[in-house]
Amino acid sequence: MMDLSSAMWRKSARSGSSGNCVEVADNLSGVVAVRDSKNPAGPALVFAPDVWSTFVGGAKGGEFDR
Repeated sequence: MMDLSSAMWRKSARSGSSGNCVEVADNLSGVVAVRDSKNPAGPALVFAPDVWSTFVGGAKGGEFDR
């Protein structure tokens, strides 16, 4: 299990007050961590920075829109 104790978590500025958000920590060396904001003590997904960047670019570009 990866030590994420130094992770600096942030939510999107577009997230509402409902709490249905993800939080991202991109201050870690060699990884980007993602977790459910409703369960901060729960598990986190960890991605290589280039993989996360590709995903974010696709999301911004509408690649995953229906």
